[in-house]
Amino acid sequence: QVQLVESGGGLVQPGGSLRLSCAPSGTISSVASMGWYRQAPGKERELVAKTTNLGSIVVADSVKGRATISNDNAKATSVLQMDSLDAQDTAIYYCNAYQWSTGRFIWGQGTQVTVSS
Repeated sequence: QVQLVESGGGLVQPGGSLRLSCAPSGTISSVASMGWYRQAPGKERELVAKTTNLGSIVVADSVKGRATISNDNAKATSVLQMDSLDAQDTAIYYCNAYQWSTGRFIWGQGTQVTVSS
């Protein structure tokens, strides 16, 4: 089964930046939108940023002004750039894609981001 694969996570110092990438393990067609979510220890998964099927961008208040998302729906790829990181950004970051032909969301396995000195 084709999945999304995230990369670019790791240890980042406070105030630093990260660039996460997401790409499919095979071919994923009919992608209408893509987004990034994160889950910190003991917390629920939450939205970081996404594009809607109308092409608009939604960014969580907690990262507004610090996060930029860039998608290529035709290739099912996405990049999340985040700046001015702090400890509250420590989480597993997940990429997802909404496939309109099947009506389902495709998720990646996640990539760990740890912000610490």
